[in-house]
Amino acid sequence: MEFCPDCGAMLLPKEGKLQCSCGYVKDLSDNNAYEVSKKVEAEETVKMMGEDVDVGPVTNETCPECGHDKATYKLLQTRSADEAPTRIFTCTKCKHTWRAYD
Repeated sequence: MEFCPDCGAMLLPKEGKLQCSCGYVKDLSDNNAYEVSKKVEAEETVKMMGEDVDVGPVTNETCPECGHDKATYKLLQTRSADEAPTRIFTCTKCKHTWRAYD
């Protein structure tokens, strides 16, 4: 198996030469046998959910903007380590974000 010196992709045999998708071509030497035995299709394993996804635990917290009573939250250590973390809330209805300190 050989790789393209320009882009690093695998070189594939085609028409008696090793070719890359970027356009790089290398002549095959007579003493090497090249064969592609299986084509592997790309599989998308990471699903992009977008920014409008509610992640994190949901709690009963009233939104100061719309009055809705459900919000997701996360804890962030925004101050020194000996102080309590800051709770960042996001309304599940209007997506307004606010913080609360203990």
